[in-house]
Formats: sequence, C-alpha cells, structure tokens
Amino acid sequence: MDGVDLYTKLMSEIGYVFHNQDLLVLALKHPSYGPVNNQRLEFLGDAVLQLCISDKIYHQFKGIREGKMTSIRQKLVCEQALSAIAERIGLGRELLMEHGFKESGGDHQPGALADAMEAVLAAVYLDGGFEKAREVIDRLFVIGSEKEVETEDAKSALQEWMQSHMGTVPVYRIDKEEGPPHDKTFTVSCLINGVPVSTALGKRKQQAEQLVAAEALRILKTKSGEQRK
Repeated sequence: MDGVDLYTKLMSEIGYVFHNQDLLVLALKHPSYGPVNNQRLEFLGDAVLQLCISDKIYHQFKGIREGKMTSIRQKLVCEQALSAIAERIGLGRELLMEHGFKESGGDHQPGALADAMEAVLAAVYLDGGFEKAREVIDRLFVIGSEKEVETEDAKSALQEWMQSHMGTVPVYRIDKEEGPPHDKTFTVSCLINGVPVSTALGKRKQQAEQLVAAEALRILKTKSGEQRK
C-alpha cells in the first residue's frame, strides 16, 4: 500500500501494528477529505474508549461514588485530553484532509485530533479485537491518583450541584447545527425542569455543552446566594 512507511512511526507510538492497514488509513480521513471518512469509526471508538476507561476507573478507584467516577471519566475522554494524546503521538501529521484546511492549521485543531484519536481506537478494535484496543488505551490513557484527577468539568459540577440542591439533573438541547462537517458550529441550551436557563455556542457539541453548563451553574449559584457578581 502507498504510504505504509508513513504510518510505521504512528503504529509504534500507539503500540499496535495493523494487519489491515486500510482501517488505519480510514481512521485518518478527516470529513473534509471526502464522503468516505472517519466519522463512523469515531462513533465506534467513542464507545470502546468509554468502556475501557470506565473499567479502569472501577478497578483503580475502589469505594468512590458513581458521580465521582463519572467526573473522572469525563475528564479523561474529553476533547482536550484526546487531542493532547493525539498531539503527543504525532497523529496530526498523518491526517488526510482537504489541502486548504490542513494548510490553515486543521491538523492541529483539537476537534479534528480528538475525533481521529477515537477513530484510530476503533480501527484497532476492528483489526485486533477488544483486548488489543484495551492494551492501546491502557498505554495511552494514564490515570493518576484520585487527587490528580479530582478537578471536575462544568457539566459534572452542574449535575452534582443540581442533584444536591434540586434533586434533578440538567438536560442539554441542540438548538442549531451549522456549517460543513469539518467546521461545524453548535448552539446548545441547558434546560432545567424543561425551562432553558442558558445558551452557548461552540465549535463542537461537547464544547458548547461545557460552556452552557458553566453559565447555568453560575446563574443557579447566584440565585441561591452562593455567588455574587
């Protein structure tokens, strides 16, 4: 296959050699590259990653509550964490994408890197099975001590505050999705008891949800007297 040598370093970085390298090539095809791209693999890779990380957390942090386990997992699989790992292993330089998009820095865009990272994990799963995918994830996703990972993201913080103070949880609604596949913009609202309390715009759905959750939490704390402007 053309370009096989180009992927030798990448396979070395992830610690897995593909039997069917067409799967790896597909995982590297950004949506801007054409209609045959890595989006379906990204969907599968997200599920594989969630299961493996959940299993690691369950066995590593014995005795902690489900809410804290969820917080730790969200931090480990968020766009920022995925893109940082992708940068570390040099995934961006191997991405196949529209020339202009790559020239403008698309190969360093966190969303593109995070999606490709999940797609690569799915490719490993399809090529070598679940245990091989688990081995790659164990190698790339290092979980520190509970103290090191206890910082929570906005969505987790909002959910825990609402459960504690209101006995309910937030609901996130995508109000608008605009732009081409490689440059989408999402408008998301946070609903509490069916009523929207905040709205935010983001380049990825996850980013918009984090922003809208942070604003909702600020509003709720202000109303409760915990926080003043």
